[in-house]
Amino acid sequence: MDTATRFDQDSRVVLHPLVYLADGDEVTIGRRDIDSYGIFPPDGAEMVRRLAAGETPREVDLWYQRAYGESADIEHVLGALAELDFIVDGGQVPQRQRPIRGQRLGAVMFSPVATILYAVVIIASLIAMARSPDLVPHYSNLFFTDYLTIIEAALAVGAVPLVLLHEAFHLLAARRLGIRSRISIGRRLYYVVLETSLDGLVTVPRRQRYLPILAGMLLDVLILSLLTLIADLTRTPDGGLSAVGRLCLALAFATLLRIAWQFFFYLRTDLYVLMSTLLGCVDLHTTAKRLLRNRVWRLLGRRDRLVDEDQWHPVDRRVATWYSWLIVAGYTFSIAVFVFGVAPAVYLMFANAIGRLGGEATTGELADSVVFLVLNLGQILLTVWLAVRERRQRRAQQFQHVIA
Repeated sequence: MDTATRFDQDSRVVLHPLVYLADGDEVTIGRRDIDSYGIFPPDGAEMVRRLAAGETPREVDLWYQRAYGESADIEHVLGALAELDFIVDGGQVPQRQRPIRGQRLGAVMFSPVATILYAVVIIASLIAMARSPDLVPHYSNLFFTDYLTIIEAALAVGAVPLVLLHEAFHLLAARRLGIRSRISIGRRLYYVVLETSLDGLVTVPRRQRYLPILAGMLLDVLILSLLTLIADLTRTPDGGLSAVGRLCLALAFATLLRIAWQFFFYLRTDLYVLMSTLLGCVDLHTTAKRLLRNRVWRLLGRRDRLVDEDQWHPVDRRVATWYSWLIVAGYTFSIAVFVFGVAPAVYLMFANAIGRLGGEATTGELADSVVFLVLNLGQILLTVWLAVRERRQRRAQQFQHVIA
């Protein structure tokens, strides 16, 4: 609908409660209650402030003419505000900021006292590892029992609350700032994943965004430390690890792998978000990958395949010159994690399962091997089938698009 017929230039435009954050030459304006945000130039932001203060569009336009010597595109601004759902429709009442559930809990969980306790736990676990090398995370810790299906089930079941706590720490760290962060459920192929929305962080100063971004990693380090201490405190009388202790160390090693995953810089991990926020980037991930492709095409002499680098955001382009090498390092690190941390454990599991089928084994061990192989090989086949199906669907859509 044309904004000229929608808004009376001499009538006040009622806006919902808005938050403003100036960052360089841009001002972020938003509604935290619905997570709707827009970026305005300073003069546009001042126009919004004046509208919110009760001035009519015509009065704002007259102010703009006096300040800048030209007429304001007030209709464009009103249209943007309507699109962002900042304007109160007729008959509506401006939405007030409701109390944020969990805000007090978040303040407690990230208070100075809590920070000291976290530091004590982490330091105590490091001391315990230094005194007892058998507490240091290692892939052999995964084999806390001879039954492979129990190992796999325990790791899968144990991962659910730990991942949920990881996301909950993101959520609480943001909610203590008055941001309506929320946890949602997504899917990667047939895997169910949890994700925390932190869109509202764009309305707080940059220095306040770091803790909500890193809170998940902090939780992972705390979990690893607590599991290590429990394993140490539940030793048997002869000093060996108890069944509970062995299970804790298995979960601790799985947690260490999740921490390592954050250093896979070719993915949009928490550390990537931190670095992008710290440096004020817009889309560093895409820019860095395109820069890497350009380097490869230059080495191959295929300048016809180069992407125009002038189209990139200047901050992204400047940072990508060195961040792109971190992407390469991330690939290298992920390969090292797989080779030294994952592959040996996977090999031992499959070797044990297959070895039992051709050797002497109890009925329980044979059943364990069969179930383990069926579950894991079936999982691999299902992943391949889903990938092929999605690829065929994309090709079919492209074909239909070409015909259309």
